[in-house]
Amino acid sequence: MSIEESRLELRLPDEGDPTGPQPVPFASQMILGGGFEDVAPVLQAALDTTATPDEAEQVITDHGLGLWRAAVDRAQGRVGRGDLPPADDRPLYWTRLLASTTIRHWTPGFDLDEDRREGLLEAFDRASRGAASVDFPDDGVRILVSGFDPYTLDGGATGPAAETAGNNLRHGNPSGAAALALHGTEYVRSDGRTVRIQAYVLPVSYSRFARGYLEDTVGPWMRPGPQRLHASITVSQGSGSQFNLEEYNARYHAGRADNDGEQPAPSTDAVAVPADSPEVFIQVPQRWGGPEEFDLHDPPQWTRTSLPVEAMITARTGADVPRPAASRWPETDVAFGVVWNTRFEEIPDPAHAERAVRNDPVPHGFPPPEPPVAPGAGSISYRGGGGNYLSNESAYRNTLLRDRLSGGAAVAAGHIHTPDMHHFATQFGGSDELFEETRQAIVTQTAALVRAAAERV
Repeated sequence: MSIEESRLELRLPDEGDPTGPQPVPFASQMILGGGFEDVAPVLQAALDTTATPDEAEQVITDHGLGLWRAAVDRAQGRVGRGDLPPADDRPLYWTRLLASTTIRHWTPGFDLDEDRREGLLEAFDRASRGAASVDFPDDGVRILVSGFDPYTLDGGATGPAAETAGNNLRHGNPSGAAALALHGTEYVRSDGRTVRIQAYVLPVSYSRFARGYLEDTVGPWMRPGPQRLHASITVSQGSGSQFNLEEYNARYHAGRADNDGEQPAPSTDAVAVPADSPEVFIQVPQRWGGPEEFDLHDPPQWTRTSLPVEAMITARTGADVPRPAASRWPETDVAFGVVWNTRFEEIPDPAHAERAVRNDPVPHGFPPPEPPVAPGAGSISYRGGGGNYLSNESAYRNTLLRDRLSGGAAVAAGHIHTPDMHHFATQFGGSDELFEETRQAIVTQTAALVRAAAERV
């Protein structure tokens, strides 16, 4: 199994008696709580009827898409499933992993080499993230939104029992929950045009990003034509009690492990010298412009947002959202703040590994007292406003596609970092009122920010 799949059997300490484990693995609680306990067995039965790898791939793709649609229907209240709140994104994540183990351990009645099995695993993974279901008509205002899987699932508080996991295992991701809530929704904006929103969920995985998960989903809708997007908005979970609208995105990605324990560089605060460490820079698949050989400045070291930041901030999207108890934003008449985050960290001289932080601290008001400093000509990126992990990478790849496919003008593109959702009233409970109200407030205000952007594109 992959490292992600190995977490399926982990148990949290019992809330009432932390000296022992909970009776059921946490993943099973999420799968049952989402009403998805039949997904893996039904997939297994369907696979057993296939006679060729092509038949198996069709079955796997259909079932992956079916899981995505079921999760969207659940999140939007069309189908009642399980005991967890509809907005919870975690049942989709854990059910996808359980279904993946079914594919990984399935014994077919025909020859299936490991490369083809890996292809089947990826077909299911992509389909169950909504990548195959994105579809736009020729009319209306077309908005594409991404979310992310849960992450940082290791560590956290635990009990004395040797066989229990830390309570970080409970983590969800409000951006994934927002994607489920938004996919397929429509509304009429102030000028009478219909806004149509589609969404998908990204993996917390360097290798899958490198294989083109984002580009293959977004790229076809950025090309010129009657179905070209008006806006592509990547969303991820940040920290604190504010939404950050990220201005600068960095090509550098570095020493923080993804959900499968992979990372491009060792965990260190030192900067890898660019010429010696090409792996710390985002590479683009050749089918989306490459290049094939590493080049420090192709693709560029920096991209930036083209979302209507001022309109998204002045819309006061948090004013009509019930303020959760976990919010610490100083203005108490909104759920969370919204900030134009112009902070970034650069290496001014490529010959040296000395870093410089720009636009820090970031003012909360808009417009700022002084125009922000832009990255220096020829500088090397180290951190964008959203850091140098996969959130920043999704923002970078999305805005790079905009620049390459639409000349940087035809499609508005940028990144929203949400507040932190991980506030629990219990130490080991899978869900509770504080956690749920925080997630719901973030999802509601994320949707309002997407609408504020859609009004101006």
